[in-house]
Amino acid sequence: MAQSGLLILLSLFLVLHFIILVKLIPYNLVWGGRLKSDKEMYRFEIFSILINSLFVSVILVQGNFLIVDIPNKIITYALWLMTGLFLFNTLGDLTSKNKIEQIFFTITTILLAIFSLILALSN
Repeated sequence: MAQSGLLILLSLFLVLHFIILVKLIPYNLVWGGRLKSDKEMYRFEIFSILINSLFVSVILVQGNFLIVDIPNKIITYALWLMTGLFLFNTLGDLTSKNKIEQIFFTITTILLAIFSLILALSN
């Protein structure tokens, strides 16, 4: 369930970041409402897409959906890193100026942290 939950949520985040990148959703609704320009938004969104893609890849390797010769120790370390990053991101979501982001994304990042922790402990 943790693998599926991570893959679903991270895939939805990838879609969301692409939608923000092409400006179908205003970027003031994310990043705590702190982005000031299109240039900033492009930097943050491209970085997010790359990081989320890396996270999806880690889950795919961990679940043997993607066969890559990466030592299990590195995958476990990546899962612990993901857990920490999602917990840290939860703090950012709690301080968002946007109430939707504050409520919805706080819950989502807590779930991401829990799912990552479950996989890290079981790896």
